[in-house]
Amino acid sequence: MENTITDLFHRHGVLASAVERYGISSDEVTLIGGFQNFVYEYERNGRACILRITPGSRRTVGAVKAELEWIRYLVSHGISASMPIPSAAGEWAEVIVTAEMFFTAVSFEKASGQKVNYPACLDDDALYEALGRITGNMHALSKKYKPEDSSICRLEWRQNDYLKDIDILPPTHQRVKENYSMMVEKLNQLPTDRDAYGLIHGDMGVGNFVIDGAGRITLFDFDEAQYSWFVEDIAIQLYYLVYVYGGDDGRTLREDQARRFMRSFMKGYSLENTLSEQDLKQIPLFLMLRELIVYIGSFRNYDGDETFGSSDNQWFKDWIAESRIRLENNVPIVDIWSSCDSSF
Repeated sequence: MENTITDLFHRHGVLASAVERYGISSDEVTLIGGFQNFVYEYERNGRACILRITPGSRRTVGAVKAELEWIRYLVSHGISASMPIPSAAGEWAEVIVTAEMFFTAVSFEKASGQKVNYPACLDDDALYEALGRITGNMHALSKKYKPEDSSICRLEWRQNDYLKDIDILPPTHQRVKENYSMMVEKLNQLPTDRDAYGLIHGDMGVGNFVIDGAGRITLFDFDEAQYSWFVEDIAIQLYYLVYVYGGDDGRTLREDQARRFMRSFMKGYSLENTLSEQDLKQIPLFLMLRELIVYIGSFRNYDGDETFGSSDNQWFKDWIAESRIRLENNVPIVDIWSSCDSSF
């Protein structure tokens, strides 16, 4: 979280105001995350819950309320997701206003289950199939979804918080910026009909779901939900399963993993929803988009230091170097769709 926002948060006692709205106290909550939101865990009636406080510079109140409505819709139609909890006053979202910025507080039931063992999950075909099924179900529901309140809505893909920050990249990255402009041109040419485009989760990495003993997946962290192409939700999941591979043999390992993922994932997905072969062939484009988003996020963390010298993580330094080369040359991290045979 940016230092200025953190300072405002603490100086104005935002946490104390938020917990009061939910009938708890500051000593009952434990900070568990603070990358883009201030995220706390607490217990209510013997059950673990989450309190999330979002700076107004990141999300409008309407966008947050639209996220919660989307989750409630999915849950009401059978998707297992972390359900919002109303405040003591019965509100789905509570707004804390300070002189410089407002903050929006929301609460959720903590998802039941265990996070997957990563990277051990890279050979888990059953997990991939289950991910395909819940993703396909979510996309099928998205096609039917009509917001109850037309005055609030989630953002379109082009308004992604990270993409809006592309200018954080230094002048030496002009080629990356130019290639992003070309990406946008290609994306603008894609069809946005109901079968291809709708509200998606937007961040289904391995850290944003849990799985129980019966293999049931529960989704959470819909903070990046946006209107985009359904294949972007697939590309995001794939990206986080292949970017761990680097070095000289990285390409072969990534291709093997991509084929394995797509075979099992689409087996589950096709039980719930259908995408055309042409849709699936756009996955490399969305892999490049995701890589750019992660790359910009890395610059946010390191205050624009393009050398990343302050990191002692060699894997991270290597990934940054490889990522820049791919972004400058319009090369997706993996591509098994270019050939005529897309049967994986």
